[in-house]
Amino acid sequence: MSIFTSGYQARLDRRRFFERSLSTVAGFGILFWLGINFVKSPSQFFQASLIGLSNGVLYALIALGYTLVYGIIELINFAHGDLFMLSAVFSANFITVWFHKDSSGPAAWGVFLMCLLTVMIFAATINVGIERFAYRRLRRAPKLAPLITAVGVSFVLQFIGLRWNGSGPKTWNSVLPAGSFHIASVSIPFTTILSFAITAPLLLLMSWIVTRTRQGKAMRATAQDQDAARLMGINVDRTISFTFALGGALAGAAGLLFQQTRGLTSYNLGYQLGLIAFTSAVMGGIGNLQGAVLGALLIGLVQGLNDGLPIGLGQQWSQTVVFSILILLMAFRPTGLLGKAVTEKV
Repeated sequence: MSIFTSGYQARLDRRRFFERSLSTVAGFGILFWLGINFVKSPSQFFQASLIGLSNGVLYALIALGYTLVYGIIELINFAHGDLFMLSAVFSANFITVWFHKDSSGPAAWGVFLMCLLTVMIFAATINVGIERFAYRRLRRAPKLAPLITAVGVSFVLQFIGLRWNGSGPKTWNSVLPAGSFHIASVSIPFTTILSFAITAPLLLLMSWIVTRTRQGKAMRATAQDQDAARLMGINVDRTISFTFALGGALAGAAGLLFQQTRGLTSYNLGYQLGLIAFTSAVMGGIGNLQGAVLGALLIGLVQGLNDGLPIGLGQQWSQTVVFSILILLMAFRPTGLLGKAVTEKV
């Protein structure tokens, strides 16, 4: 072994030792903070965790759209957050304006289920249209071209939302059952239970489609090598369109759930929630489905605990805490929590 190789190995060992030491200190610090809050108020700890996980599953539905598209064509679809916003506006109009339902009841629940199916089709159709007319011709173009196009499409969708919803936020009544039940001193709203009940099957169905079906195998083959997939008889254009449809459908479901559980819509909603969802996908490992869900749940949990615990920085520092954690993670693990290092395709 030469002196140069030995010196490089020594520096690498020191860096790894520093990273492990820093991770250990940070881990003990977080556990200490959580432990103090749990001892101080166990009920508040569980309440904040529940709120965080409820937000996390919503972020997961949006984040999967980012990671699906990136995984198959390596494009960060910045318009995805605005598609979520349009879905929320569509859902509000569908239930309240078109079907005149503004209170809970059996008929309203039926309209809600009908809206869930309709808004998923609505968002999937828009996403497929965006892929067909905006992105398809740019697949072999320099990566900056589709990226700029995605930003442009985002502004187009945001303008539509501005014209449809208005410049200010709108509040809407929910048709989901109001109230909550209690376990010990922890209050669990019925809307939170319904969010989990709707989101979990959708995530499981999406995972089953990607991992078990023929179309899912085509998606994975296309993501690995489009030219080889064509040689194997796979219709790459149809596979990519199906991927956009799947991501759009999840964004549509997220828009409905947000509108019904939060009771508001706004034309700039896609920027706020889309940025958090994109951060979730990056934190988990962009292109990794399980990573996107894990990142979304962690970000939701971090936000919930920071905002709701008796000893925390408070809601005004929520975004700062999330992005500080992301920056530290990217500095020491650029591929994310579950991402894998890959060589750049030439």
